[in-house]
Amino acid sequence: MHAVIVGCGRVGAELARALEARSYTVSIIDRDPNAFEQRVLPGFAGKKLVGVGFDQEILEEAGIRDAEIFASVTRGDNTNIVSARIAKEHYNVPKVAALIYDPRRAQMYERLGISTVATVAWATDQILARVLPSAKSVEWTIGSGEVVVVGFPAPPSFIGRPVEDLRDPAKARVVALTRFGNTQIPDVKTIIQEGDMIHLAVARSALLDMEERLGFDIDGSEDSGE
Repeated sequence: MHAVIVGCGRVGAELARALEARSYTVSIIDRDPNAFEQRVLPGFAGKKLVGVGFDQEILEEAGIRDAEIFASVTRGDNTNIVSARIAKEHYNVPKVAALIYDPRRAQMYERLGISTVATVAWATDQILARVLPSAKSVEWTIGSGEVVVVGFPAPPSFIGRPVEDLRDPAKARVVALTRFGNTQIPDVKTIIQEGDMIHLAVARSALLDMEERLGFDIDGSEDSGE
């Protein structure tokens, strides 16, 4: 199994390590020849190529025709978008992902079948959800956006009740719960405690209904990919 990564920053270097640890062969591309020295990859056995991620000659040298995975994780949205589209549409790489800083772009490219991670928006939502008692956090958009995973502090009216009480057939269900910094998958008997962070999968069409049940805004108008 082979993977091609564009961008040898912190994310790219860590991704290369993780994939090699899972027995993938890896080629990593970066336009800065110093990037490979700055992000030392101890024992890295793959190719290190200097160039841009949308240069087809570089991509061919990186082995994109044999790649099962392609990830573009540079600091530039445009580079990541163009590179990912080439991998997806021209080379038909089965699994393509891109790091996107603009959440509006991220949602658009999710609809084109390119998995996106919008780190800035995701981090902002996570912080807001922890410092503002009523702040919503759209943590993930699934498919074309019909379903989102939202995170929010435990609603006061649900403290002391089982997580199953938040379930609404065909509309919403709790997929995880974070307590004291540890995230777990709750069972039907798990009791909601003060300070818990609830992660709820909900149909976008049901967001307003869930807001009424919870007693505060979880509007998904500013969703992020994560």
